[in-house]
Amino acid sequence: MKTRLRNALLECLIFSILLSACSSAVPTATASPQPTGQPATATPVPQPTATKVLPRSLTVCLGEEPNSLYPFGSLNAAARSVLGAIYDGPIDTFTNGYQPVILQKIPSLENGDAQVAPMDVKRGSPVLDAKGNFVVLDVGVKVLPSGCTSDACAVSYDGVSALKMDQMVVTYHMLPNLTWSDGTPVKSEDSVFAFKLNSDAATPGSKYLIDRTFSYEAVDDQTVQWWGIPGFIDASYAVNFWSPLPKHLWGSIPAADLAKGDVVAHPPVGWGAYVFKEWSAGNYIKLEKNPAYFRAGDGFPHFDTLTFMFMKDAASGISALIAGQCDVLDTSLRLDGEINLLTDLQRNAQVKLVTATNPLIERLDFGIKPASYDDSYSPGTGDRPDILGDVRTRQGIAYCLDRQKVVDTVLDGISKVPDSFISPEHPLFNNSVAKYPFDINKGIALLDQVGWKDADNNPATPRVALNIKGLTNGTPLTLNYVTTSALQRRQVSEILAKSLAQCGVGVNLQYLSQDQLYAPGPDGPLFGRKFDLAEYAIGSAGTQPPCAWFMSDQVPANVNKWLGVNISGYSNPDYDAQCRKALSSLPGKQDYKDAYAAVQTIFANDLPSVPLYMRIKVAATRRDMCNFTLDAFAVNDLWNLEELDYGPSCGG
Repeated sequence: MKTRLRNALLECLIFSILLSACSSAVPTATASPQPTGQPATATPVPQPTATKVLPRSLTVCLGEEPNSLYPFGSLNAAARSVLGAIYDGPIDTFTNGYQPVILQKIPSLENGDAQVAPMDVKRGSPVLDAKGNFVVLDVGVKVLPSGCTSDACAVSYDGVSALKMDQMVVTYHMLPNLTWSDGTPVKSEDSVFAFKLNSDAATPGSKYLIDRTFSYEAVDDQTVQWWGIPGFIDASYAVNFWSPLPKHLWGSIPAADLAKGDVVAHPPVGWGAYVFKEWSAGNYIKLEKNPAYFRAGDGFPHFDTLTFMFMKDAASGISALIAGQCDVLDTSLRLDGEINLLTDLQRNAQVKLVTATNPLIERLDFGIKPASYDDSYSPGTGDRPDILGDVRTRQGIAYCLDRQKVVDTVLDGISKVPDSFISPEHPLFNNSVAKYPFDINKGIALLDQVGWKDADNNPATPRVALNIKGLTNGTPLTLNYVTTSALQRRQVSEILAKSLAQCGVGVNLQYLSQDQLYAPGPDGPLFGRKFDLAEYAIGSAGTQPPCAWFMSDQVPANVNKWLGVNISGYSNPDYDAQCRKALSSLPGKQDYKDAYAAVQTIFANDLPSVPLYMRIKVAATRRDMCNFTLDAFAVNDLWNLEELDYGPSCGG
């Protein structure tokens, strides 16, 4: 905008100089004498007209309509994108850690804003037990006393002896002079109000962190303190700050009413770059520049209006981008299925493709222990043959999966084949774990070793069991492979089925709807543990590696009402102990690093799941867009929306 104004003034200046030069070169006629007492008439000089600066607009196209704009709703990806324009931050998450947005700094043990101190606990106190469960301290409860981070030093409370447990306290300092879009100051009491609102039973969503919070209080207008319950040593403590909500506007409204997400009655009000103006159902959401934005002095945002348009699918979004109706295609359009097309369009200078790997990993889980085994495995009684119980069988199958071909063909070589359930870009990734590159000879050697033989010398038919404990001779090595019917998963599964066939592993591909695949147990194939191979993906918030996914207490079963994500039925006490140690340690500490290295080593050896490839985030923009980037760990891919720009200022 400054460049345009400067150019306009320069044009006006040149125009004035030319007028002056012309008037000097042209001969002037002698003026007739004027009557005495009458002044000479001055010749009017034309004045340059300033160029009018037109409002600028940005259009972001989403793959779905937001399901709510209430911050505590069960938000879809499109809703998070819109809310990111209204509420900036409060903390951004990146591959290399956290960055403050409306906080002065990220609290840490090093800067003293995070501390761990011993606290006296008594019978009846809320605590976290040794397994990480929220409980009330009573006789027989096993806990980690102060200074203890593993099962080895856990104690059972006797109800009498004095007991100290570690408690975390974290202090958050908000930026001064921060205001809501209506000009009202944003204070720490707004963050406390958000915490209380989140705690209300009428507010939807998980109460995991609420249950583990001892207190959350305002110290002064810009300072908040979070206290965890004793025993809760949270590696993600840096982000245990509740994003403020406008107490001056919503403070007297019942939580149940706010939870309805009525944007007419209770429109979202934030401190971010834009202000909510209109929601045309099924069409668009319009926002306008926030004049009270705390970065306005730096020239942000660059656009006067921001429109989020809803697209029916990726193809319509790409067409709209080429036609100039969209400036940005958001990752909610799920463009990873169109990666080959977008790559071609970028080569033809029609779009700009933006990608990043995702901490979300596409994986192939083994049905090690189906739910039917929970009352003990009984061959010949209807239980599925125990074909995956031997770790060598799982390792052999892993060698027979051509994962690199999947990346090269389906994902145009953009992604990576991981060796762990932790992203290779994560600072805790253990690069020394066992690896399983595509190697038919190694795969066949392991399968032969177990007793899976090519009885008919025909590699096109499945191998069969020969003298394998618990299996009837002649049992074929044929696996039921379940996944969704999405195009990309069809492509992936077909490639993997063909590569498995080269090792004599038969595959029955079964494509289900998303609702069918993810149906709850005991009936659903995943959470009911009724599969041999299952391709799917599951994500976690934050940067802490999700080792709990493979812990024994996460196996969905009748005893826990089928709640859990360890669908393979995998169980290893050593893995559980190392994961609990990791979860009770803090970032930066050596025991934290060692524990996460250990769980990755055990995982790679036992192979309850084969990581197939890193899912990728895919977005696309007009060719002259600048400052648009994606980060693997960013919760909101439009995290720097206020900095986006296009046109001459971008050099395009």
